[in-house]
Amino acid sequence: MLLGLQRVVIEEVQFEQDGELVVSVRPRAGERDRCPHCRRRCAGYDQGEGRRRWRALDLGTSFCLLEAWAPRVRCKRHGVVVAAVPWARHDARFTRSFEDQVAWLAVNTSQTAVSELMRIAWRSVGWICQRVMVEQSAKRDLLAGLQRLGFDEISVRKGQRYLTVVVDHDTGKLVWAHPGRDRKTTEKFLNLLGKDRCQLIKLVSCDDAEWITRPVAEHCPNAVICLDPFHIVKAATDALDKVRREVWNDARRQGQQQLARELKGARFALWKNPENLTERQALKLARIQQLNHRLYRAYLLCQQLRQIYRVGAEHALLLLEAWLKWARRSRLQPFVKVARRITEQRERVEAAITNKLSNAAVEQINTQIRLITRRGFGYHSPWAVIALAMLSLGGLCPPLPGR
Repeated sequence: MLLGLQRVVIEEVQFEQDGELVVSVRPRAGERDRCPHCRRRCAGYDQGEGRRRWRALDLGTSFCLLEAWAPRVRCKRHGVVVAAVPWARHDARFTRSFEDQVAWLAVNTSQTAVSELMRIAWRSVGWICQRVMVEQSAKRDLLAGLQRLGFDEISVRKGQRYLTVVVDHDTGKLVWAHPGRDRKTTEKFLNLLGKDRCQLIKLVSCDDAEWITRPVAEHCPNAVICLDPFHIVKAATDALDKVRREVWNDARRQGQQQLARELKGARFALWKNPENLTERQALKLARIQQLNHRLYRAYLLCQQLRQIYRVGAEHALLLLEAWLKWARRSRLQPFVKVARRITEQRERVEAAITNKLSNAAVEQINTQIRLITRRGFGYHSPWAVIALAMLSLGGLCPPLPGR
């Protein structure tokens, strides 16, 4: 009862010289000689490596270890494997309750704190989280009933190390993550989803990266792709910044030092929304309106594009048509390129407006994944990040033992 063990016979309890508590156990008759993968009763093969020990939850301040024989069995499907034991997962040196507690702590605290509290190695925390995540995922079908998805990528380590994440817009939970950000990664998820479930997908939000949009269009014929409004507005903001730099460089080359000084600190005044401007930034913007009509026209174009996503769908579509005409004849080359980009993807831009779908839920998940990475002071393996993300953001975190 103190160890939280079930379907187990305790044979002996003894203390070793260094204070460790060793509990000798054996599975009950109905739990013996079973394959750890399919749980079928199998023929015995040999005694394996003899007696093994599993780390259990501490009793007070004392280490607690379970000791038992670890025979091997011959499974018709999985070959020769170590027989399953009811107190631990396959290939684990820790008991099930110990790993569940480590996984719960890893979701709620830093990895350093977990390793010190539980007195285990740093990397063991990542391996335990992966085992728990795999077992919890097998109990639930995270891909069932998906209709509205969000795709995005996130950097988890220096050196262009990325994860592709997929979020369910209806539940707001992370349903899948995998290392990489290319077409093969996207197709891996769609193949895992299956042909029948791909037919059920109605809406997909993403940026205009072809490694996402093309596989989705091919595998999900009934899905409407919605381009994330953030990336569209960001393209306009980048175009505004290009115009600002061009005007500033022209003023310097032409010897207009006064204009160059006026434009020196104008970046944040141009970037921010009008309602968020400080008094000094509002004066700076008014000064730009007087000094340079070209830059102020670029500012108005950027603000007008933002306004499209703040009004109703019917009004927004009319504003989009007017904005495209304005941008094409603005004689501002960066905005002409943005208008051409939106025109090429216009159907997907309008789909995001009419369905009111964006990647906001995906960006929220990405922010939480960054917090997980920072809380653990970085991870050597992307699979450890994925395991922790699925436990905390996919609803797979197990409860504390005995709770």
